Amino acid sequence: MSKPIPDIVIGRLPIYLRALVQMAQEGRQVTSSQELGERLGISAAQIRKDLSQFGEFGKQGTGYRIEFLSKQLGEILKVDRVWDVAIVGAGDIGRALASYSGFSERGFRIAMIFDSKPELVDKEAAGIVIRDSRKLKEDIAAAGIKIAMIAVPATQAQEVVNQLVEAGVRAILSYAPVHLSVPAGVRVQNIDPSIHLQRMTYYLD
Repeated sequence: MSKPIPDIVIGRLPIYLRALVQMAQEGRQVTSSQELGERLGISAAQIRKDLSQFGEFGKQGTGYRIEFLSKQLGEILKVDRVWDVAIVGAGDIGRALASYSGFSERGFRIAMIFDSKPELVDKEAAGIVIRDSRKLKEDIAAAGIKIAMIAVPATQAQEVVNQLVEAGVRAILSYAPVHLSVPAGVRVQNIDPSIHLQRMTYYLD
């Protein structure tokens, strides 16, 4: 049985893919682990080690073909398809997420937006009609959506996550500043900008 790939390695793959896409847009056809490393601040040895966990993508002395490696990383990350995503919370953060063009450029389509506030339901955010959160489980399950982003108050976050899991969601990006409990097989990624700021202030005079 093969060893599971460490999360930290999986986390670097989208960074490599983004750099490769940028190189392709520059008209480049070939790159090397050394050049990728210089662009990303990651050692060439680390890049080679990460990629080797998934197979052989280049030859020593000739480097990597950018189009081929981009395609392979896209398949590994399963972003060689379009994923529908639901957003729960149509406040400032939720609306900003709905409007962000970077999602569609990377294979994610905002399919549904939910909110519990009556004054927001049936209004639009980024051209998408906001749905009543009371229909969250029903609508998401019917659409077969597997990915959701939540931008709700911390006090509501766990209940929202519970409903998402019951609806069949298996990947959740949370902007709620609270730890969330999920069953095995469900992934949660927490995004709290204040924590990142606190990390940086440690290094300031």
